[in-house]
Amino acid sequence: MSLPTLPPTTTLRLSREGAVARVTLARPDVRNAFNDIVIQELTHTFEALSQDASLRAVVLAAEGKAFCAGADLNWMKAMAGYSWEDNHADASRLAQMLWTLYSCPVPVIAQVQGDVYAGGVGLVSVCDVVVAVDSAGFCLSEAKLGLLPATIAPYVVRAMGEQASRRYFVTAERFSAAEAHRLGLVHALATAETLDETVQGLCNAVVANGPMAVRACKQLVKDVAHAPLTQALRDDTARRIADIRASSEGRDGVQSFLNKSRPGWQG
Repeated sequence: MSLPTLPPTTTLRLSREGAVARVTLARPDVRNAFNDIVIQELTHTFEALSQDASLRAVVLAAEGKAFCAGADLNWMKAMAGYSWEDNHADASRLAQMLWTLYSCPVPVIAQVQGDVYAGGVGLVSVCDVVVAVDSAGFCLSEAKLGLLPATIAPYVVRAMGEQASRRYFVTAERFSAAEAHRLGLVHALATAETLDETVQGLCNAVVANGPMAVRACKQLVKDVAHAPLTQALRDDTARRIADIRASSEGRDGVQSFLNKSRPGWQG
C-alpha cells in the first residue's frame, strides 16, 4: 500500500508498510533540529496523511543519536534579526505544525531513539503513544536562552502535568527517560535493542482494532478530558456509543466476538 501523494521532502523520510506510515526526521547531522523547512514539511506531510482513510497508525521516528534537539542553530541566528511581526509569524507556523500532528485522526506513535530537547519535547507531547529508549534524556531548555516554551506548552502541560511542567519549565533541568516515564510523558521504555520491536508491537495492537473505533477513541479522549461532567456530556457520550454500536463496524465486531471469528477489518 502506497502513501498518498505528498510534496517532496528534503528533511523527512517517508515510508509505508500495510496500514502504518512512517515519518522519519532525517537531519542527524544537526540532531534533527527544527528549521522552517522541517516545520513546513511536517505540516504538509501530516495534513496529507490525515486525509488517508486507509491509514491506521503513523510512527514518528528519527535518524542518528538524537530524536530532536529543538531549534536549529542557523535558524536561531536568522531569528535574532527578526522583528516582532516576523517572530510572531514564525511561531505561528510552529504552532500550526504541532496542532496538525496533534489533530491527526489516527494514532501517532513516537519512537524516541535519543535525546529530546526544547521543541522536541513538544513534538513528543503531541503524539498519542511515546516509546523511548531508556538512555534518552529530556530537557525543556528554553529558559537557559532567556526564552520560554510557549507554543509547545499546551501539549507539554497536558502530557506531563502542571506540577512537573512548573519545575522543568523554570529550571531547564535535564531529566531522564525513566523520569519522563514516571511523569507520563513517555508511555513505555525500551532498550536500544528492543525499541523497534516494542513500537512494532504497539502498531500491531492498534491495527488489530476496529479502524473507525480507534479514530473515535482518539477523538473521545480529546473531547472529554477537560469537559465538565454535565448532562450535555452524558448525552453526548451515550450518542457516541449508540452511533458506533449501530455502525457496520460495530455490528461486525460484536458478532465476531460472540461467534469467536475474525472481524472484517482483520482480513
